[in-house]
Amino acid sequence: MNTDTEYEGLSIKPGEDRLISALNATIRLGIRALAILMTLVIFWGIADVVWVIYQHMVEPPFLILRIEDILDTFGAFLAVLIAVEIFLNIVLYLKDNVIHVKLVVATALMAIARKVIVFDFNKISSEHVMGVGAVILPWASPTG
Repeated sequence: MNTDTEYEGLSIKPGEDRLISALNATIRLGIRALAILMTLVIFWGIADVVWVIYQHMVEPPFLILRIEDILDTFGAFLAVLIAVEIFLNIVLYLKDNVIHVKLVVATALMAIARKVIVFDFNKISSEHVMGVGAVILPWASPTG
């Protein structure tokens, strides 16, 4: 952690106003609680993936997955992976007191990719597809 005049997030510096230090400590405690809750969400997500696979495997035709079943399973998997990315964002913030923009962008791109993968093109409008395309297009630069 750098001790000069740069912004250091929620770090606590010796000699800093006691009120600000107490508020920063409280926020950091809240962020730790978010990390614990995100861990629970990840485990619930894993249980959901198992449940989705189980449900699709016991439905007739048995032990055969249809395309819709595979897309449901992919959606559940990717939701867990997004939760893991969010957990990593929280942990890195607690360690470094800095928001890692690249990891946040990677998490957002994974969420967009999940949305695109699980699209049911029979149920969504063309405007919805174009809107998601408009969100994705700026991230497609070769310099990123």
